[in-house]
Amino acid sequence: MKKIALLLAALAVIAVAIAWPREEFIASTSPAAWAPTPANIARGAYLARAGDCVACHTARGGAEYAGGRALDTPFGRLYGPNLTPDRDTGIGLWSADDFWNALHNGKSRDGRLLYPAFPYTNYTRVSRTDSDALYAYFRSLAPQRRPNQPHELDFPYNQQALLAGWRLLYFKPAVFTPQPARDLAWNRGAYLVEGLGHCSACHSTRNRLGATGESLSGGLIPTIGWYAPSLTASGEAGMKDWDKEHIVALLGTGISPRGSATGPMAEVVARSLQHLTANDLGAMATYLKSLPSTGAPVQDSGERAGEPLLAEGRRLYGSYCVDCHGADGQGKGNGKGAAYPPLAGNRAVTMTPAVNAIRLVLNGGFPPGTAGNPRPYGMPPYSHELNDAQVAAVLTYVRASWGNAAPPVAAQDVNRYRSVPLD
Repeated sequence: MKKIALLLAALAVIAVAIAWPREEFIASTSPAAWAPTPANIARGAYLARAGDCVACHTARGGAEYAGGRALDTPFGRLYGPNLTPDRDTGIGLWSADDFWNALHNGKSRDGRLLYPAFPYTNYTRVSRTDSDALYAYFRSLAPQRRPNQPHELDFPYNQQALLAGWRLLYFKPAVFTPQPARDLAWNRGAYLVEGLGHCSACHSTRNRLGATGESLSGGLIPTIGWYAPSLTASGEAGMKDWDKEHIVALLGTGISPRGSATGPMAEVVARSLQHLTANDLGAMATYLKSLPSTGAPVQDSGERAGEPLLAEGRRLYGSYCVDCHGADGQGKGNGKGAAYPPLAGNRAVTMTPAVNAIRLVLNGGFPPGTAGNPRPYGMPPYSHELNDAQVAAVLTYVRASWGNAAPPVAAQDVNRYRSVPLD
């Protein structure tokens, strides 16, 4: 990976020369667009929720948007900066043009290139009007004096010249353009999914230099050991064949008859998606269901577990799982969704790799507490009761039962994730 990085660094001079003309500037319609009016501030607050800005710009236990949240990447650790209007440590000296330049062109007020852990590759699609509303909102917050912590990136990834080369290859400013052939709901959903929601940041595969595709076909989230499932595949692998109302329920409450949001997605629902309007959630579902399938439905893998392993898994399931998930794997509802989700046809347990299922058995998990699901039912951890072979056995049984046909889980796969941090 470092050899590739050094090759990119060798192209940095060319990259800077070429990348500069590609930057775009779209002027604000007028100062009224970012004036601190109640309407602008309220709109900006809503857009900040839609973009889940609070997640990366708030340290654990710290003031909202005051920065300090550590973001681990394969290239080192970055820290979310202070977005409050403090003049010395936040954006108090930033203009509306500076703010838009960060979102649209990925450049800070002082001209530094921003690292794409800040997803300007998605935010570049945000309209100037929405950028101005966001600016009005952040400027309305109480200033928090919290100096920004320097990033801790390995060489050569800490070099701006290398970042210029990366941008030449993987970034091009592009404001979202509605498609006239599509209706308002579809275009709104596309704007939220592709832009503010930056769904591809997790739900797309990254290459060796951290660049994502935009297929939403799923991928392993670097450093934290969770797999973000496909949003486009049919069958057990994705949600393309879900009913629209089930997608809306999952996004807005964290639960649905088809499954629950856990792991990193639970935080996204709790801090961002549950605050969106029903119309916006419906628009996102409309857009997601319209996307072309990027993978075939999960098929019988042909890989079979031996009967002794299945028998052991069946025994363990009867001891630890059957009371909640049922002998038929259909789970139990609470009138709103899957209080104890079904395991039959559940992509959380049939995906390959099986990392999410392994982590849930080892560490347990809860859907988020939301207005639509204020008292979520959780799954207890079993890492202290079941060894690697036992976890592999019960998951192998689940992945091969009630119509599921996913490959077996090996004990060494369980061991790989037993010590992975929860966050």
